[in-house]
Amino acid sequence: METPDTADAHALTGIAAQDWAQASEDPHYRAAVIDLLGALAYGELSAFERLAEDAKLAPTMDDKAELAKMASAEFHHFERLRDRLAQIEAEPNEAMEPFAAALDEFHRQTAPSDWLEGLVKAYVGDSIASDFYREVAARLDTDTRDLVLAVLDDTGHASFAVEKVRAAIEADPRVGGRLALWARRLMGEALSQAQRVVADRDALSTMLVGGVADGFDLAEVGRMFSRITEAHTKRMSALGLAA
Repeated sequence: METPDTADAHALTGIAAQDWAQASEDPHYRAAVIDLLGALAYGELSAFERLAEDAKLAPTMDDKAELAKMASAEFHHFERLRDRLAQIEAEPNEAMEPFAAALDEFHRQTAPSDWLEGLVKAYVGDSIASDFYREVAARLDTDTRDLVLAVLDDTGHASFAVEKVRAAIEADPRVGGRLALWARRLMGEALSQAQRVVADRDALSTMLVGGVADGFDLAEVGRMFSRITEAHTKRMSALGLAA
């Protein structure tokens, strides 16, 4: 799957070859980036809250501490995004507010019932969102792209979740079927939520379908979601679950 990490292998053109000072002269692009950073910032704040809450379900002290460490990393990501919004003279709360209802509803509909469901959600759900934002990041100016990729760095979810979930399935194979159904539900909800967020924000949707920032055309949007689905299937396999 091609991601922005491979973007350096290609000749960057247009917005992707510019820094923020140059790119932000376009007011439509500036609005799209503020939307994007606002959505990311609220997502990181929500992830912090969720991981802190999930730590209460953890079976051991070590597990609680591991989730608390991940929650702390998510909060530091939030701070970087909030500070960047302020730096580019956008009010952080105003930038986040349009995305709060959709993200809160996603988390309400996908509240885990136990420790293992929480781990799968942190690994699968967050990774789907990260894949989406990495795809978008390839089209951003250099300064914004660097920030977005930095805050999407894995906070330790992946290896921790894989180890714990695979051990649980080995101990009780029946757990695998339940968690596979849960992960499929997360996939559907996460993709629907991403599409709703984009559709509701004119600046973001314009950027994605080619209006600014060398966006995707509609066919490429379809291919993007195919790549995200493919990456999800690989993560399910890593967990020992059927996609």
